[in-house]
Amino acid sequence: MKKKILVVDDEESLVRLITYNLNKEGYTTVSAYDGTTALETARRENPDLVILDLMLPGMDGLDVCRQMRSEHIYTPIIILTAKDEEIDKVVGLELGADDYVTKPFSVRELLARIKAVLRRQQDLPENDLPTIRTVGNFTIKTESYEIFMDDKRLDLTLKEYELLEVLLNNQGRVLKRDYLLEALWGYSVEANTRVLDVHISKLREKIGDNTREPNYIKTVRGLGYKFEVKTDV
Repeated sequence: MKKKILVVDDEESLVRLITYNLNKEGYTTVSAYDGTTALETARRENPDLVILDLMLPGMDGLDVCRQMRSEHIYTPIIILTAKDEEIDKVVGLELGADDYVTKPFSVRELLARIKAVLRRQQDLPENDLPTIRTVGNFTIKTESYEIFMDDKRLDLTLKEYELLEVLLNNQGRVLKRDYLLEALWGYSVEANTRVLDVHISKLREKIGDNTREPNYIKTVRGLGYKFEVKTDV
């Protein structure tokens, strides 16, 4: 079955360019030119991926992303940002966007990102671990995509859940940055390690980890991250 992609941008010429190339690659497309229509289309069409510009009339891209995630619509989102929109780029990732592409971009680059995100969604490895398991003071419920810390449910985006689950499943091991990027985002590109940094920062905040002296998510300089759980003394 062809993958359906929702393309959202207020520049009609750019939407035409993107949809033309997506159709050539075998995708089906739907489009929207403002935030309100984008949200309605995402609800109605149930696309496999959303390409979302941040600078939209009315409801902007950040609000669209925020609302989709609040409604538990976990469709992968690739946000489009301008070079000087670093803050919006980071906020978009914090709200649950899966990746970003900076304008101006090549169609080839965008297609590569789309394929990586969709491959990640389609080729998730089968997990033969129990659907409910405990790691230290954390409880993972894979069927409902929930993680509890000290019996309190953590408010996580889908990508934050996936990242924390990987860390917990490999607690005590050093996970390299390129491994995490490949496992969770489908690519390993040095220029995009900011994506990982943002999600690590948000996870630390949500589990009450001290950024300077974290108790759980430890930074291993030059390599990546290691998760350490509390043990009873």
